[in-house]
Amino acid sequence: MIQVCLNGRRGPGESAAVPLSPDALAGSAARAVAAGAADVHVHPRTPCGDDTLSPRAVAAVLTALRDAVAVPVGVTTGAWAEPDPARRAERVRSWTVLPDHASVNWHEPGAEEVAAALLERGVGVEAGVWSGTDGARRFLASPLASRVTRVLAEVTDTGPTTAEATARTLLAQLGDAGGVPVLLHGEDGGAWPVARLAVRLGLDTRIGLEDTLYLPDGRPARSNAQLVAALSGLGSGS
Repeated sequence: MIQVCLNGRRGPGESAAVPLSPDALAGSAARAVAAGAADVHVHPRTPCGDDTLSPRAVAAVLTALRDAVAVPVGVTTGAWAEPDPARRAERVRSWTVLPDHASVNWHEPGAEEVAAALLERGVGVEAGVWSGTDGARRFLASPLASRVTRVLAEVTDTGPTTAEATARTLLAQLGDAGGVPVLLHGEDGGAWPVARLAVRLGLDTRIGLEDTLYLPDGRPARSNAQLVAALSGLGSGS
């Protein structure tokens, strides 16, 4: 399974290809799904461009995306969008339109509280387990581990020559991940080496302008769809 990560925390200053508005995100998602993505991850934004968990912004983005695609759609609950853990869980409980799933970074304070709030509302949880943190240990010890939709094994090592080894270490720390599926991905210089490893290991993975602005050959990506098509090509052996 390929998940497309449409925008992340990137802005137009990094690439004009990054979609930001609900309409732009919807169009980008539709083209990415046509190129082979089977799941969507998105960061709703304020009018000023900041990540937000506000019910209004989340509803606007989810409504636009669901009008455009028929695959699961998820959002972030990263602490940068709302640093206070209690407030983050409160935001989740205030959503008027619910995503299919939401990512929760397990190394962040309040992760279990946020995950519990999502599960209470029937929203799937993607457990974000970052390399270089105690996220794997904390996740495997969590009473919620067996209830998550998947683990997002997130390789934060951006070195093109070291990211694969870091990914293997992270996977070893996760073991069988409590029996739940694992989606492995990297970022920036590590994005394509980790994506290739995921393909070789038969794991779910993701790609998109959140994770990288470049194609495997180093050319700037013109769209999320172009990145998804390139990753689909890896999977087909082309």
